[in-house]
Amino acid sequence: MSSLTLAAAEEIIETATQRARAVGKAVSVAVVDAGGFPVAVRRADGARPLTPDIARAKAYTAAVMQRPGTMLKKWQESQPVFFAQLSQLPGAAMPIMAAEGSVTIKKDGEIIGGLGIAGGTADEDQTIADEVLASLGYELEFAAWGVAGGPAGPGKDA
Repeated sequence: MSSLTLAAAEEIIETATQRARAVGKAVSVAVVDAGGFPVAVRRADGARPLTPDIARAKAYTAAVMQRPGTMLKKWQESQPVFFAQLSQLPGAAMPIMAAEGSVTIKKDGEIIGGLGIAGGTADEDQTIADEVLASLGYELEFAAWGVAGGPAGPGKDA
């Protein structure tokens, strides 16, 4: 069983912060473990004050729902009442935020955490997250729920 170490979380955050800076964005980046507990959070100089909380909620969602925000967003659109209630559950430590920039961290077929990026546009947050995880060797493919066949991933239907 793999786990997400502090060193790995810091590597993800540093890579994401550098990538965001390269495209002219000041972002906050959060990494949580598979249970949604924070491992590391960083707010870059110039990032808006609420972005660390948004990034953490995105990371939490990707970890505990075990799917990236882009997949969850499609599910949320089809079942808005269900999703509205998720954040109200007694065990929910953070709001469930099905949004771009919310990516499940998966290594060797095992979900080990979640990554949240906030501060750019939705597309920028998502692109940074996907590029960073791919560059560090994490998996970006996730099986769709209740659908026979191949996995769903970035740009694929869930």
